[in-house]
Amino acid sequence: MYHAQELTVSTRGRGFHDITPEVQQAVAASGARQGLCTVFLHHTSASLILCENADPDVRKDLEAFFARLVKDGDPMFQHDAEGPDDMPAHVRTVLTQNSLSIPIQDGAAKLGTWQGLYVWEHRTAPHRRRVTVSVLG
Repeated sequence: MYHAQELTVSTRGRGFHDITPEVQQAVAASGARQGLCTVFLHHTSASLILCENADPDVRKDLEAFFARLVKDGDPMFQHDAEGPDDMPAHVRTVLTQNSLSIPIQDGAAKLGTWQGLYVWEHRTAPHRRRVTVSVLG
């Protein structure tokens, strides 16, 4: 069986947005007891991550690391059509991922004890991000 559900994530600008409950709801709605869940983000300036969900300092540290690694307004970048965070957002996305696969067991996405699913917005302005959750079971 196959089930797909589209989510819209309204971001507040750069940062992390927990989508774990919405993904779990989509898996439950599919009726699959066993299978595979794929989460796909339809954008090139945000990404998906599977990350520690207990201590928010982990996400703060990730943001600090990427801010050092890929600086907004770096004169190396030519592509700045939408501002100084434009190309850095694309680089951040390429260095991370836009699709995740998670096993389904007993009717739920089988995440580890301290794992959560996040949309990581790389732009500084708010955006509406489209995510497709696909379930094969």
